[in-house]
Amino acid sequence: MRVLVVGEGGREHALIWALSQSPSIGAMFAAPGNAGMAQMAECIPIGSEDGESLAAFAVEQQIDLAVIGPDGALAVGVVDQMQKRGIRSFGPTQAAARIEYSKAFAKQLMIEEGVPTATYRSFSDVDEAKSYVRDQGAPIVVKADGLAAGKGVAVCHTVEEAIAAVEERMLDGVFGEAGDSVVIEEYMEGEEASVFTFTDGESLRTLVSTQDHKQIYEGDVGPNTGGMGAYAPAPLVDHVLLQEVDRTVVEPTIRALAARGCPYQGVLYTGLMINENGHKVVEFNSRFGDPETQVLLPLLKNDLLEVILAVCDGSLSDIRLDWHSKAATCVVLASEGYPGTYEKGKIITGLDELQQMDDIIPFHANTAFRDG
Repeated sequence: MRVLVVGEGGREHALIWALSQSPSIGAMFAAPGNAGMAQMAECIPIGSEDGESLAAFAVEQQIDLAVIGPDGALAVGVVDQMQKRGIRSFGPTQAAARIEYSKAFAKQLMIEEGVPTATYRSFSDVDEAKSYVRDQGAPIVVKADGLAAGKGVAVCHTVEEAIAAVEERMLDGVFGEAGDSVVIEEYMEGEEASVFTFTDGESLRTLVSTQDHKQIYEGDVGPNTGGMGAYAPAPLVDHVLLQEVDRTVVEPTIRALAARGCPYQGVLYTGLMINENGHKVVEFNSRFGDPETQVLLPLLKNDLLEVILAVCDGSLSDIRLDWHSKAATCVVLASEGYPGTYEKGKIITGLDELQQMDDIIPFHANTAFRDG
């Protein structure tokens, strides 16, 4: 089977690593890929959001399966482009992926369907947003409505911080069009966990739970990032809670999307806040998490290709997920200055030594090999 993985991050490297272990894999391609992925697949210089070129390449190379990794690719409809050309694709359509790329849409759906989540208001007028912040007080959470690479959320402990966060998004354009409107919601106390669910639009198969740590500095302080580390399984989430999340969150959400004419196929990421009073949804993502994928897939016993094909073909009910009785941890190494301004192109050393160590897998994100 000829497989194309779209993306260039650690998540996509982990996907290629897991898929490459399937005996059914023939040729593997990555677009655009990275230095780590190049050791397992042929990297193609096509951007992950260039749906037309990706679909044309898939047709030309007789790709049997396209696995779409990044949120941006899903938001611009790469799956739709593939499906138009008859390419089997793993990931939701552009309409279904709105559950991630519009926080206002996701919040409204949750409220209408009775999915537990924080109270909120959405705003496209900056003065109205600031007035709401003053009325509500702090602590409060300000989110860019669109995609912001995991950096669009500000947990504000004073009204002044919240007003500054609104202005940064809506006036200063720090997150571009993603910040043209904002969602402002109540601050939720508790501990966060992530739950991932494979779905073919009807059947669900929930993976082991994970926790990721988004803030840049030790002790969960500093600005949010795309994720500085993760581990699985999460001790906070037991089997009973996973079943409850399926019943109260995932099942009604999948049903609601189908009822709105955008059935969801792929993997649904549910970000939860958990405390002594129960669980509430922080956010939905329409794809695997990064760095959570890097701890989930090494624990999965199943042939990932078989699971993904079952999702695409509507036969997920035939699949049972099996797991290694182990734990996994991922630590992200990033250039100094991230998630703000940081130097790119720095040399990374020690990778050869890492690869020789037992039970350690170096996953690359946005890396490249350079001669000399």
